[in-house]
Amino acid sequence: MSTVIENLLLRKQKLVEQLQTEQSLEERDKIEHQLEQINTALDFLDRPGPQGGR
Repeated sequence: MSTVIENLLLRKQKLVEQLQTEQSLEERDKIEHQLEQINTALDFLDRPGPQGGR
């Protein structure tokens, strides 16, 4: 699973770099949306798994 997290972090870094140079408001919105999705995925992957099973 660490490969998935590494890929997400790499993609996030590239998007942040694009966000710093992008001029179009529409493109900035798209990039920000993708960053939100990546952050959500990272939060989900960072949660501890179920313990003991119910």
